[in-house]
Amino acid sequence: MRLLSRTGIAAALFALALPLQAQEVGVTPDSIAFGQIAALDGPAAALGLGMQKGILAAFAEANAAGGVNGRRLTLDSRDDGYEPDRSIAQINQMLAENAFFGLIGTVGTPTNKVLQPIATEADFPLIGPFTGAGFLRNPELANTYNIRGTYDQETEEWIKQLVDVEGLTSIGILYQDDAFGYVGLAGVEAALARRGMELTTRGTYTRNTTDVKDALVTMMEVNPQAVVMVGAYKPIGEFIKLSRSFSFTPEFVTISFVGSQALADELWPEGAGVLISQVVPFPWDDSIKIVADYQAALSALEPYPNYDFVSLEGYVVGRVAIEALKNAGQEPTRESFLAAMAGLTNLDLGGLVISFGPDDHQGIDEVFMTRLLPDGFFEPL
Repeated sequence: MRLLSRTGIAAALFALALPLQAQEVGVTPDSIAFGQIAALDGPAAALGLGMQKGILAAFAEANAAGGVNGRRLTLDSRDDGYEPDRSIAQINQMLAENAFFGLIGTVGTPTNKVLQPIATEADFPLIGPFTGAGFLRNPELANTYNIRGTYDQETEEWIKQLVDVEGLTSIGILYQDDAFGYVGLAGVEAALARRGMELTTRGTYTRNTTDVKDALVTMMEVNPQAVVMVGAYKPIGEFIKLSRSFSFTPEFVTISFVGSQALADELWPEGAGVLISQVVPFPWDDSIKIVADYQAALSALEPYPNYDFVSLEGYVVGRVAIEALKNAGQEPTRESFLAAMAGLTNLDLGGLVISFGPDDHQGIDEVFMTRLLPDGFFEPL
């Protein structure tokens, strides 16, 4: 038997080690780890927890079927309280741990505004952020893929409903005084400008507060026919309840980010008539296959599930990530995963088609309008 030289032994050991060295960060022989950074506590917690629940339902469904190419999917959720400085601390900690394949289901415009540059610099996949902010749709951001429609698309549907359908001529806006609110404000102003109109009045509030009284006084002085609102469920709920207590009853319209079920709970029994734009189908319509799948997955995750728009969005985000992982190869890397995301050009999830392209990092363009009913439930328009 020929004995190997020291050099030969070293080369043989190096060859044996290659598969381990080639394993992507966050990937082990039996698992793939994703991280989530979102509000899990505080006045926006229902949004982060809803996204978490939907993603976990999608991951549990895949894991029960043997995982993705034999690997189980895991989700580690970290709380940023919907505050950008905490988002920065959380992503830096995740990157330092060197244990995550990518980020999924991050929540908020101001928070994603600071998360995205750090993730992009680190070539860290950022999948399905819960925001319609336009800056995340830049196709030059090779690590970022959005599922939902933009806030510009939602605000266009608002103005179409109020002006083109209902014929209203006086519209005010309440918006969060940060990047999220500014994006919504710009979308409303552009939609009105396309119709030769301007806002009648505007009011703001500070993120993570319910201090909306000054905004209400401003609105009541002008008395617009409708007030469109860009914010989270607690301040928006407080504004509507205060308005009605002072007999100020314009038509109220708000955005998908509000957290529809959380808003309904905040308002009940005073929420009837509020219009809310949505970026996923009706979560109770199980005639749509993706909705039936979501309901089944959520029922397997918890004994008495409550369906809602936010967790359905999380489930859709999870399903899209799973499809890309299936196409990323037996030994997925971040690069092959992002290439697989780009390759999802006509993915039919069952009544909901996801389509990306070289210059299109947004999977869904549809917006669905809904109305709150007196019993706290919703109806699609």
